[in-house]
Amino acid sequence: MAKKGEHREVIRLVCTEDGKSVYTTSKNKQNTKDRLELIKYNPRLRKHTLHREKK
Repeated sequence: MAKKGEHREVIRLVCTEDGKSVYTTSKNKQNTKDRLELIKYNPRLRKHTLHREKK
C-alpha cells in the first residue's frame, strides 16, 4: 500500500505456467495503469517464463 503522495506501489509477479514462482517489484501506478507482464526466471521449471502482476 502506498503512502499519501507516493506514486510507487509494491506488486507481486506470479508465474503463468506453475503459479508458484513469485517475484516482488514496484511500479509507478500513475504511469503504468495496466497490469505488468515480465519474463523472469522460474527456478522450479529451470527456464524463463511469463510472470504477470496479481493483486
